[in-house]
This record gives sequence, structure tokens and C-alpha cells, in this order.
Amino acid sequence: MDITSLYNANINNITTAKNAFDALAKAFGQHVEAWKHEVADRLSASHWTGPTSNVAQGRVADLGGELQAARQELSFVSKALANAAEQFALAQSHLISALDDAKNAKLNVAPDGRITWDNEPSSPNFAGAGAETTAVAVSGRITAALNEAAHADQEISTRLNHLASNASNGTGLNAATVAQDQAAETARENIPVAGTDPNSVKQWWNGLTEAQQQKFIEAHPDRIGNLDGIPAVARDRANRITLQQAKQDLQSQLDHLGPEPPAKIAGASGAVSNPAHDEWERRKALLQEQLNGANAIDKRLTTKADERNPPSYLLGFDTRGNGHAIVAVNNPDTADNVSTYVPGTGARLGGIEGDIIRSDRMVASATEANKKAGDPRTTSSITWVGYDAPQSIVPDATKDTYARNASNSLHSFETGLRATHEGTPSNNTILAHSYGTTTVGYALRDKGLPVDNVVLVASPGAGVEHARDLGVDPSHVFVAKGDIDKIDMAPALSADKLVSNGVNNLGSWYGVVQDPNHHLIHGRDPMIPDFGARVIPTDPGTGHSDYWNPHSKSLQVMGEIIAGRK
Repeated sequence: MDITSLYNANINNITTAKNAFDALAKAFGQHVEAWKHEVADRLSASHWTGPTSNVAQGRVADLGGELQAARQELSFVSKALANAAEQFALAQSHLISALDDAKNAKLNVAPDGRITWDNEPSSPNFAGAGAETTAVAVSGRITAALNEAAHADQEISTRLNHLASNASNGTGLNAATVAQDQAAETARENIPVAGTDPNSVKQWWNGLTEAQQQKFIEAHPDRIGNLDGIPAVARDRANRITLQQAKQDLQSQLDHLGPEPPAKIAGASGAVSNPAHDEWERRKALLQEQLNGANAIDKRLTTKADERNPPSYLLGFDTRGNGHAIVAVNNPDTADNVSTYVPGTGARLGGIEGDIIRSDRMVASATEANKKAGDPRTTSSITWVGYDAPQSIVPDATKDTYARNASNSLHSFETGLRATHEGTPSNNTILAHSYGTTTVGYALRDKGLPVDNVVLVASPGAGVEHARDLGVDPSHVFVAKGDIDKIDMAPALSADKLVSNGVNNLGSWYGVVQDPNHHLIHGRDPMIPDFGARVIPTDPGTGHSDYWNPHSKSLQVMGEIIAGRK
């Protein structure tokens, strides 16, 4: 495919062919119906019997099936031509847009794609100091448009050649062949359901043309944006649509919430709290919080990308319950190192801004670690608020149900990262904080996660007795707890572990060797030496939320781990 051919392509010719096949299929269908009524039905209603009748009626029945199969095959040709028109039109529009922008920038594009420009400042055709940068960008767009058209040409040619072969060799009259062709058409048009294996999702997505992919993004952004196995760029495009729709919807709900009900109403023994007012306040607070979270995400997504603010991608978004969001700093499909950060108690859409800041800092820390080592590898850090986290320490965070319920979603997401990554497999880290470590521990223990490193920060227990029980090389399991972080005061609830912990605490107070079986509420304390993890150093005065403080030792080491330098 070349620039001239695509630019001058008359897409209307394909549409004309499609319309002709529509007319042919309609006429053929009318003939099939007439034949069925005039021949098959009349023969079936006749009183003709005997061996010859049996043979004739059997052949008529077979012929009816063949005619129906041919009718369906004709419809597949029409569908293929319709897809071809859409795909070539989209590729052509991309090419024309790139060429128009080149012209506006005073760049000259040759038929072979070479771009030249006038470098003389005094010339009326001077392209400006940024001409080279613009030329590189335009050249990339032209190449993408040509590749898009070539891909469409190959895909449509394959479909039409297959259908032509079916027609010429007679297999298109076979019901089994038609069923296979119908299944292929259905697969192109149906989005895999949530929970489908991400590798299968990726295979389905790769089988679509760019026009088909764009159609799904525009028609079903909520489903495409939250489907593991869809590449990050496509998920981001879909979720940005959903984000804007959600912002409008949340604001509309706030605007139509109605007047505030009275706080008190008359009761049998005097004024009492008004349940309607309590519900109104709860609803308003939730809507406003979710809108704040959506605005924070939008602000990060639209921040101009530079060295201090890498590009970000929205890999998941919805407002169900307390809301969920998955935000990546840098593209995880192309990064050499990929980290997924799972926050703990209180994680929700409304509070995601602080978690995204932590991802930004981890990317900066990992980049600095590689820079010091002269390593050009890149890093992506993902904030994963893709589960319903506990919203209170007591009673929510004392339960392991939140962690259990998140295992499938986390496993699917991490599997999807592997499925969509381009080139050499990335060095993947799962990093969690507080109750998030319980969530990660349960997923590692029960489902297994395709990760290379595990980092548990301020953990109340990860559901296992030893680092090796997480399914990852213990030398790649890291733990951290600050000197004034009281997370290790989260007591185990079983009687035997309470006694053991009491002995341990007494021993610690009097300088006795620490009991290696010390348990917290969700498992053995990962900081105990017998747990078998590597300890991340922290600064003096590190509390429960201080691990990501700028220039802190813990942030530095987390960056080194994510960068693959530990």
C-alpha cells in the first residue's frame, strides 16, 4: 500500500459492490422462499409415496439446506464488503488528516513518503524551528495509516478468498462450513464477557481490524475499558470516554439531589434524627467524593507529558459502590519494568489522587535507580483500585473477605499485563500497602500471580506462614515497616495465636529473642525473620503512611526493586 493508492482510492466502489451483493442476496432469498413454497412444501403435502418418493423428498430436503447455506454465504460476502468500506475509509481519513497537517506546517510529502521542508528563516515557506519534530510525527501517522490500510486489505482479501473458495468448490453449501463461518462472524462482533481469559481476549482483539476496534471502543467503552487482555492504549481511549460520561452523570445527580431534608423530625419522645436527611447527606458525600476522584484522574490524564510528568493511562474505571479506577504512569505494554500498586483500607475512587502520586514517585525512583546504573530501561507503575477495599479499620479491615473477593480480579489483571506486553517480557512487581498486602497475599497464595517481585509494606499479614508460600522466589519477596508504624499491633484473633503473641510481646519488652511465630490479624508477621523475606530499610520516624515520602530510604529502595536492581 502506498500514499497515492490510498489517497486516491474510491471507497464508493466498495460500497457499490456491497449494495450489489445485498440486492443479489435479497433476490436469491426470494427465490429460495418461492422454491420452498412451490416445490418443497407442495411435495411434502402430496400423497406420493414409495421408494422413489423417499429418494426425491430426501434430495429436496438436502437441496433446501444447501440453498439456505448459499443464502447465508452471500450475506457473509456483503458483510465483508461493508467492513472493507469502513476500514479503508478510516485509513484514508487518517492519511488525509496527516497530509493536511503536513501542508499546514509547510512540509512537503513526496509520493514515497519522504518529507522535506524549507530551512531558510527568511523564506516565506520557512517551516519553523520545530519542523523536524513535526515531520517525524507526521511521518509516523502516514506510516500508521498505510499499515492500517494494508492490514485491512489483507484481512478483507482473506475473508473474500475464503468465501469465493467455498462457492467454487461447493463447501459453501455445507451446513457445517456455514456454521464455522457464522461463528467467525459472531466472534468479530461479540465482545468477550468479563472474566474471559485475558490471552483469549488479546487473541480476539488482534483478530479485529482497526475500524472494528474503534467501533467497539466508541459503542461499548465501559466494557472494552475494563476488559483484561485489551492493550493499554485501547483501554485508555475507552475509559476516557467513560470518565467524561461519568463526570457528567455524577454532576447531574448532584444537581438533581433535591433540597436538604430537615435534620430532625418529631418523635414520640421529642425531636429525633431524620433518616431521610442522613441518607441525603450520605448520598451527596458519595457523589461529590466520586466526582472529586474523577476530576483528579482527568487532571492527571490531561497533564502535559514531560520528564517530571510521564504520560498516564486509564486502564479501568467505574462508579459502582465506592468506585474503582486503575491508572498507569507510563505505558505498561511497552515498559521494561512494570509495577502494580495495591492500596489498602480506605482505597476507593474518591481517594485515588494520593495513590496516583505514589505511583508517580515510584516511577521517578525507579528511573533514578536505572539512571545511576546507566540503564536505559523504562518503568510503568499502576495504581490498582480494582477491588472493593475495606473502608474502616474496625470492623471492615478485620475481615479477610475483601481480600478473598479480590483474588480473581487481581489475577486476571496481572495475567492481562503479561498478555498485552510487547516484546521481551517485562520485570513485573506487585507492591501493596497495609490491607492491600493481605489482598495481594491471598491472590498469590490462592491463584498465583505472574510477577517477579513482591513488596509488602506495613502488612497486617498476607495469609501465609512463609514467603515461599506466596509462589515467588523468597529472595524476591520484600517487606517494610516503619519504627513508629503500629500495624504490628493488629492482633491475631484466634486464641492460640493470641497466647503466642502475648509471650512474644513480653519477650520483646524484656529483650528476649522474638518468638518466630508472632501472628497478626491476617497471618504471620512478615517482618519476623523466619518469614523469610528481605527487609526494606526505612527512615527513623516512619509511620503508616510515610513510606512514599520524597527522598525517603524506603521510596529509594522500592524504586530499585521495581527497576530490577535488587
